[in-house]
Amino acid sequence: MNAQAKQDYEQLTDLELAACFARKEPLAVRVITKRNNQRLFRAAWSVLRNRAEAEDAVQETYLSAMQAINEFKGQSSLSTWLTRIVINKALTRKRASTRRAKALTSDSVLVMDEYREKLMGSPERNSSPEASVMRKQLGKILESSVAQLPDDFRVVFVLREVEGLSVEETADVLSILPQTVKTRCHRARGRLQQMLDPELQGVLGEAFPFAGADCEALTMRVLKRLGLSGDTKDGELS
Repeated sequence: MNAQAKQDYEQLTDLELAACFARKEPLAVRVITKRNNQRLFRAAWSVLRNRAEAEDAVQETYLSAMQAINEFKGQSSLSTWLTRIVINKALTRKRASTRRAKALTSDSVLVMDEYREKLMGSPERNSSPEASVMRKQLGKILESSVAQLPDDFRVVFVLREVEGLSVEETADVLSILPQTVKTRCHRARGRLQQMLDPELQGVLGEAFPFAGADCEALTMRVLKRLGLSGDTKDGELS
């Protein structure tokens, strides 16, 4: 299979891609996971506030999606459908782990610190050392504050302000009214008002990243769990 064949997967509609996913075509799995890993991770984290738990929820989402793919009818986007699944997975994990959830309330900032360098260490940034330090400080303040928001506010805030879903998409994913989305987002922003200045707005899009090696590693685990070869890496298609 050559590069043109891969490009064809990129051009497929959601329904066509879902059909390929149902047939366990490795490149279809790769396209879907690479498109959605970061959104699903951020959505899961917004519920669980724990990196490992969020990654596990994302992996479970793809496995469940494979089993239920025939239920996808294209009424919403494939990304929205998957996001709805991962939210439910994360909520199930949270309900089943009450003690862990209580511990995370006080430990969430420490959990964030474990991957601080990945959050702020992009080599592409062209900034002075002073500006780099400031961005790290602002990012840390923002993430720790978001982690402390009430559950309902935090999920809506991450989906809307960090991941960029529309009001309608967020309402669809969470099965709530659009007005409820607006209200919760407004209240979340109110609680974060002191931090939501222009400098912090620039940090939002780079918070909670899930790309590069993390994204690739999760994709490979999903392929392995589905019994598929992991040899179809970019630029090495056969």
